[in-house]
Amino acid sequence: MNKSDLIDAMAADAGISKAAAKAALESLTENVTNTLKGGGKVTLVGWGTWSISQRAARTGRNPQTGKSIEIAAKNVVKFKAGAGFSDAVN
Repeated sequence: MNKSDLIDAMAADAGISKAAAKAALESLTENVTNTLKGGGKVTLVGWGTWSISQRAARTGRNPQTGKSIEIAAKNVVKFKAGAGFSDAVN
């Protein structure tokens, strides 16, 4: 399912226009992104939690040449599925 398919499904399930479903989805993604940028975490009980984890700088290897390269530190997004979501897909 891609973004367009999700918007179509949301509109059909909620009985709203595709424009309203698109606005709702964009609001969700924007608010999750802004919360994570600010160092917070987002929890939807029964579905899951998004959080930010810091990955330290490290030395890696170029697989083609075997030469060492420095990989910069960065923030990565983590998602931990909730029990209800995990149960639903298993």
